Amino acid sequence: MKLGVLTTLYQEKPLDSVLDHLVKIGVQAVELGTGAWPGDAHCKPAELLGKPAAVKAFRKNIEDRGLIISGLSCHGNPLHPDKTIAAGYDKIYRDTVNLAAELEVPVVNLFSGCPGDAETAKYPNWVTCAWPPDFSTILKWQWEEKVIPYWQEAGQFAVNAGVKLAFEMHPGFVVYNPETLLRLREAVGPVIGANYDPSHLFWQGIDPVASINYLAGAIHHFHAKDTYLDQRNIAVNGVLDTKPYSKLPQRSWTFRTVGFGHDQFMWRSIVSALRMTGYDYVMSIEHEDPLASIDEGLSKAVDFLKDVLLTEQPAAMWWA
Repeated sequence: MKLGVLTTLYQEKPLDSVLDHLVKIGVQAVELGTGAWPGDAHCKPAELLGKPAAVKAFRKNIEDRGLIISGLSCHGNPLHPDKTIAAGYDKIYRDTVNLAAELEVPVVNLFSGCPGDAETAKYPNWVTCAWPPDFSTILKWQWEEKVIPYWQEAGQFAVNAGVKLAFEMHPGFVVYNPETLLRLREAVGPVIGANYDPSHLFWQGIDPVASINYLAGAIHHFHAKDTYLDQRNIAVNGVLDTKPYSKLPQRSWTFRTVGFGHDQFMWRSIVSALRMTGYDYVMSIEHEDPLASIDEGLSKAVDFLKDVLLTEQPAAMWWA
């Protein structure tokens, strides 16, 4: 397994200096944003698509440093009820898939998106409960009329390009847990998999080891990000929390750098479960810790994971 970083945390710096820094601290892979919420500071499809010489030079610049590109990330909402917004995200998605094919990057990381509650909706509507019956009606309409038709076509687009789609299971979108991920995979095919990010699952009460085993064979990429669960606030208000991320003392949970939400045993168990179920690709750090600086938060995550990752192939069982 390789150690990677989603480079958006250094979006204010030029790519070359970012790459040099990551090599210096022992990173082996980079995940690059290509638009939508991750931005495209380090990888602009418009400057590369259909330009073989530029694509070759871009990739060589990274590989000459001993790095690989683990994935391209274009997290947006192509199911947004505002057709103009949806079309913008859809274009970014298709440009990213095409660029991944040209760069020979195997995975595109993204969100499933979330529709509204009807054709006349203005905003997405994320359904979180089955009752009153209106919510079940909305959910059925979303999946049957919007989610499955869109991703069946968009998924085939990725298949034709030879690229896998790794969905981050993120609350606020229709794919937010392992069950909904596999529902979409069943409807579309194995091109759909998870960009497994435990930070969004921890606060939902999902056990990483159990869910990784449940998703065996359906994990295409992995984000290394942690979550601190504030049991004082959870005891009063539960885990659903709409307060701004800046209100740290009042929130039920907060994103943390790896090791500051859960201990080393938890992360060792995650690594072991990944290897046990056949995932041996990249663990890509996504640093969104409001209590740490960019450099210190990243360096602590790198140091922590270096001691946790299994980077060599298992030995023959000489004892068995």
